[in-house]
Amino acid sequence: MTIHSGHLLIPKHLAIIMDGNGRWAELRKSISTVGHRSGAKAVQVVIEFCLQQSIQSLTLFAFSSENWNRPVDEVSTLMKLFLRMLNSEIEELHRQSVKVIFIGQRSDFSTDIQAKMAWAEQLTKNNTALNLNIAGSYGGRWDIVNACKMLIQEQGEAIKAENITEQTLGKFMALSEQAEPDLLIRTGGDSRISNFLLWQMAYTEFWFTQTLWPDIDKTILQQAINDYSLRERRFGLTSAQVAGNSQ
Repeated sequence: MTIHSGHLLIPKHLAIIMDGNGRWAELRKSISTVGHRSGAKAVQVVIEFCLQQSIQSLTLFAFSSENWNRPVDEVSTLMKLFLRMLNSEIEELHRQSVKVIFIGQRSDFSTDIQAKMAWAEQLTKNNTALNLNIAGSYGGRWDIVNACKMLIQEQGEAIKAENITEQTLGKFMALSEQAEPDLLIRTGGDSRISNFLLWQMAYTEFWFTQTLWPDIDKTILQQAINDYSLRERRFGLTSAQVAGNSQ
């Protein structure tokens, strides 16, 4: 679903794969930590853009299930940066009426980080300006498997194959209470979704850019919105049907 702003269509839900921190640092002959710190600053730019554009939900792929396989030193650095962000940024997000939500296998994180996640969600739970969904230790396959487990736990031995539908399973997927993503932006030059929101992005529009994540700015984000606004979203219908429905 989109929001009309004049003649421009604004996505209701924007998802982003934030890629390129390491390469950004390499180009500057710096260590990866420098890239990740600069990437954290880029997150603030995107949040401000979403608030200005009245985008309702922003989902950021912060740390995938597979990222735990990266070098131990890099993972340790990322966890320290994550904890620092939770300590320093949440109260400002709260002042901006941003609701913070974490999706993923949070038990993979340290108890300190888990406690901060819970605190951030509790503090911001009534905020309405923007849903900021942070995907940490998240994978789309994990999400689907987890939803299956929750469905079985709910129905127990009474579960029947004919009762398993997109609706009964979908309510257990991450972000089930929000609109599905309208637009996915991936920075860093790769053209794949890397196990991100596999269920939720069935009809999402994709936009890829060579720009490395720390270099993202509002001009590039606006380019993505402009391009999205020109696309015809048919959801399995014909162009004639879409035109008829819009009249």
